[in-house]
Amino acid sequence: MKIGSLILCAAATVLLALATTAAAHVTIQPEEAPAGGFTRLDVRVPNERDNASTTKVEVQFPPVFLSVPTEPVPGWNIDTTMRRLDQPVEQFGEQVTEEVGRITFTSAGEANAVQPNQFQDFGLSVGVPDRRPGTALTFKAVQTYSNGEVVRWIGPPDSEEPAPQVRLTTAEEEGGAAAPAQQAPAASEDDDSSNTLSIIALIVGIAGLAAGLGALFMARRRVSAGAA
Repeated sequence: MKIGSLILCAAATVLLALATTAAAHVTIQPEEAPAGGFTRLDVRVPNERDNASTTKVEVQFPPVFLSVPTEPVPGWNIDTTMRRLDQPVEQFGEQVTEEVGRITFTSAGEANAVQPNQFQDFGLSVGVPDRRPGTALTFKAVQTYSNGEVVRWIGPPDSEEPAPQVRLTTAEEEGGAAAPAQQAPAASEDDDSSNTLSIIALIVGIAGLAAGLGALFMARRRVSAGAA
């Protein structure tokens, strides 16, 4: 095998390994959300072990998530733990004194656990904090396996066990509609003419190349015949 092929194979192997490792992390999907809006997030829990199932996942929430309704998952118990705010905040005309501290998802039995080579999404309905676009919200997670192993996804993004993050994007306009995208100008007749000429030139070039290759091939045959 040529050196170039070996390098390409090695690079492909490394990229595949990195993609597999990244896919095995506990993440929050999608990884971007509009600041100050309401949206659905999913805690995505893949099982990266071959000999154990995932039976429990605990997710710690950053400030300020005042209320996080959860989507029922058959065979799983969901518990929300609140923590007290330093200062009450107003929501929908009421004073709120607590925020979501963590949510724990626990399998009701081995048959419902996340099996090897499988993943489970746990749906959340959230009001995203209104912070500067580009801000990263960190959701530290702890994953427990049926064999007693515990993996703490609490590290920085470049670590082996990174914490799930959601990056804030620009808030949507009132009414939930994003700013309208500008439409590209319609192609003019000059553009059409230019495109047509380009296509003709390309066809002519290809025909010339084919003719040149044919001539070279015939010349080589004549040389070979003369030598014989």
